[in-house]
Amino acid sequence: MSDPPSVSILVVPDNGRETWTLRMSYRRLRVVSGLLVLAVLVLGAMAGSWWYLAARASRAAQLEARVAEMELERSRIADLAGELATLEEAYERLRVMFGADGPEGAATLWLPPSTGVSRATPRPAGGGGPVAWPLTERGFVTQGLFAGEGPDHPGLDIAIPSGSYIRAAGDGVVVEAQDDPVYGLFVAVDHDDGYRTLYGHASQLLVAPGDSVRQNEVIALSGSTGRSSAPHLHFEILLNGLPVDPLTLVERP
Repeated sequence: MSDPPSVSILVVPDNGRETWTLRMSYRRLRVVSGLLVLAVLVLGAMAGSWWYLAARASRAAQLEARVAEMELERSRIADLAGELATLEEAYERLRVMFGADGPEGAATLWLPPSTGVSRATPRPAGGGGPVAWPLTERGFVTQGLFAGEGPDHPGLDIAIPSGSYIRAAGDGVVVEAQDDPVYGLFVAVDHDDGYRTLYGHASQLLVAPGDSVRQNEVIALSGSTGRSSAPHLHFEILLNGLPVDPLTLVERP
């Protein structure tokens, strides 16, 4: 009986020592080769798993950092909400102090609601021409209405500190609230019977076009925007588009 087919591997050392031969049958060679392939596959799978787990760990670290940032942002939002609530309470106390929630006609100053909702509601009942002084203070009239030589000046200039309350001279609807090169920040209000009032050079507007306002409602804060050299209110009354001297309709405090 002949020996099964085999493979012989001759090993010759460099130092000249005796050579030796490794003889392996085909069957054993296939088994060894299979084991080597299996070992390579196992090592490759282990390496792939390690890279996958390392990537997942890195992603987890990034997610933890993002969660920490979100927690910090939520804490800041909570702080801002607390500050806003405090300001809302202070504002409501101010409104009550000025009589903003009292009986109709009891207050000389009406502050808008603190909710920030639109006031685009029907025009208040009992309207009419503008008859109320447009400021909470007397101020100082530096220039009146005139038409003659030189440019026309269709209203009053009333010197007043910046940040003073500008209030509506009568019930009406805001038709303009914007910036202008001459008037600066200004508000225009339409009233009954063809009257319109304009309030110029404000530092901040508190109403928007379409808002209904009532007499003595604060609609802006005074300033010196536009063509102005010092803080003041430019106050106009127009009747059917023509200027009317405000001092013939409103009474100074």
